[in-house]
Amino acid sequence: MEMTNANSLTRESAIQTVHDEVMLNAAYIDGKWMTIEAPATDTADADSYDSNHDSSYDSNSGTIIATTRLCTNTQVEMAVNAASAAYPSWSQTTVSTRASYLNAIAETMEQQFDKLVGLSVLNNGKPIEEAKIDVSDAIACYRYYANLITEQAIWSEVSISESGIRLLKTYAPVGICALIVPWNFPMVTTAWKLAPALAAGCTLLLKPSEVTLLPELMLGNILSYIKLPKGVVNILPGAAEVGAAMTCHPLIDKISFTGSNAVGEKVMSQAAKGIKDISLELGGKSAIVVCADADIDHACDLIIGGIFTNAGQICSATSRLLVHESIAQSLFDTLKVKTESLQIGDGFDTDTQMGPLVSEQQLNQVKKYFDIAAAENLTCLTGGEVLNRQGYFAMPTIYTNVPVTSQLWTEEVFGPVLVSQTFTDHAEAIALANDSQFALAASIVSDDETAAVEMALQIQAGHIWINEQQIILPESGWGGFKQSGIGRELGVDGLSAYQKSKHVLLSH
Repeated sequence: MEMTNANSLTRESAIQTVHDEVMLNAAYIDGKWMTIEAPATDTADADSYDSNHDSSYDSNSGTIIATTRLCTNTQVEMAVNAASAAYPSWSQTTVSTRASYLNAIAETMEQQFDKLVGLSVLNNGKPIEEAKIDVSDAIACYRYYANLITEQAIWSEVSISESGIRLLKTYAPVGICALIVPWNFPMVTTAWKLAPALAAGCTLLLKPSEVTLLPELMLGNILSYIKLPKGVVNILPGAAEVGAAMTCHPLIDKISFTGSNAVGEKVMSQAAKGIKDISLELGGKSAIVVCADADIDHACDLIIGGIFTNAGQICSATSRLLVHESIAQSLFDTLKVKTESLQIGDGFDTDTQMGPLVSEQQLNQVKKYFDIAAAENLTCLTGGEVLNRQGYFAMPTIYTNVPVTSQLWTEEVFGPVLVSQTFTDHAEAIALANDSQFALAASIVSDDETAAVEMALQIQAGHIWINEQQIILPESGWGGFKQSGIGRELGVDGLSAYQKSKHVLLSH
């Protein structure tokens, strides 16, 4: 999708949007923005309220863009009540009605495309081109589920062996949902959850990450503009305590969470009380396998795209490189040159190819692994340092001949850090790829498509790319095996995650 105005994507215009349109110190509850008041010091809310506010940072400079008060249990209770009140009516709306609202969200996002891109660059730090892809993907997701729900049969007849009776199947929404989304892809992961939930007829509470609130809060304005019935979607800017209050609430029927494994385990434990439905999209330590017959130049482009896009802050980042020993030296020579030529800088600079990390906390996380690499005496091909400049910048980093026992080989760094090993044959490559507690995604680079597909069948991962960048289509299910999570998002599976099948048996 092209920009509507080439001059509108500047830091100044994005900051102006924050001042003019982003609703700070407020939660979107029951169809309207409600001011979040600072709690009295002697209330229970005050005990869990972190200084009554949260700051949004420009990751390019480390300066504060805006501050906002965060929700407390009070707003969670109000939002649950609103969603509960809206559920009987919304769950019985026609699929065409729900589809029309989803299309209206997409159309309004298109109209505000540049503003949403600008806020993403400002608050998340990603380059303009990456932010444009994100907003386009979110729009496509809303449109996809608008089409999918209208194509799904309201009733279908099940083939049975008995005579004299009929068996019909239909689908019902799972109920009231708590959706918790991360900071690395604002608006995108929100669309992955919110679009199918709305399509299915659920009402919901959405907690965006407090790290990237600015683009996420624009959704409330969009929902007001399209006149979505009140209470159907409630947006709660809040910290971990708000997420816990949502997942523990007895009126919540389903939880969908994307984030770290440590928090995912807590969410799963909280969901156990009340036997709530749950979807978890968690960590990854994905492999990219470069076979002996691969085109080296193309392989390097895919390696770079798989680990340095979004500064490596991607759950599916192909952060483990497996390269056939016969081409390893040539590939590493090329990869070093290409990596060191990447333009690192301000996301608003159109020449930037990799922006900063999202926060000081994330920069410190990456620096911790640089220190571990030094302690483990890993061989650094390039990078291995944070940049001595304003903002949260780390160098694109590659380590070679990394032992499979290294913390950098086994743990998710969530930054621009690639570790590598060589292999002698496909069997060894598959074994190395599968030797992980995670199994979210993988990439294969090979001139032999038949052999690559055979490898894909043996690699444990929910999504595999062959000779292609990490394109994620709305039509394709998304999720992993092992500790990468439970359930699927996107595609038909994504809609099924918010539905329960119902069967009706009747006489012929």
